[in-house]
Amino acid sequence: MKKLYPDAASALEGLLFDGMHICAGGFGLCGIPERLIDAIRDNGVKDLTIASNNAGIDGEGLGKLLRTRQVKKMISSYVGENKEFERQFLAGELEVEFCPQGTLAERCRAGGAGIPGFYTKTGVGTQVAEGKEVKNFDGQDYILERGIFADIAIIKGWKADEAGNLIFRKTTRNFNAPMATAAKICIAEVEEVVPVGSLDPDQIHLPGIYVKRLIVGSPYDKKIEFRTVRQKESA
Repeated sequence: MKKLYPDAASALEGLLFDGMHICAGGFGLCGIPERLIDAIRDNGVKDLTIASNNAGIDGEGLGKLLRTRQVKKMISSYVGENKEFERQFLAGELEVEFCPQGTLAERCRAGGAGIPGFYTKTGVGTQVAEGKEVKNFDGQDYILERGIFADIAIIKGWKADEAGNLIFRKTTRNFNAPMATAAKICIAEVEEVVPVGSLDPDQIHLPGIYVKRLIVGSPYDKKIEFRTVRQKESA
């Protein structure tokens, strides 16, 4: 089965529709599927529900889809760097489901493992628990969280082989790996594709069975949200 596509638009062909649910990998601006996000924006598909650790920043990452009003709902844990997100939320134009970071990762992992729900102590007694089932185990309250399973997952990796076996680099592994399994179809963009057999099997983070379509997105201009440098010492 050929998995490598020439570009993001062709890799998404036939998969996008209004009202769909998308799992998007990335951590801040690190490891975000930039080319796939751009292709979704250019397609014009709307009323999207997107599960992602964050919503990008203004004009970058998922912030591009917020700017074009293609997103109906965000399921996220951190959204503090996006003024357009804030504006739409406060104006009642965007539905938001805030989810603790670890819980969000586990909801995606659970969805990918066929687990429809699980109980956790995180969020008990807070707004996170509102409207959710509470159950007591050994004298402690836990809330029921539902697993997440989307129509497609879009992720960003470092290196893959032609069979879709994939390696992440450092922080990019945080949310890309669980998101990849939590959808009917996973589309990955990577910096480099190598022949099958080139990767050490012990170094593969995501088996190719999860990756249905693959593109090379290089070259990337790797952006930094906040550049912090040491103050120059006076003479």
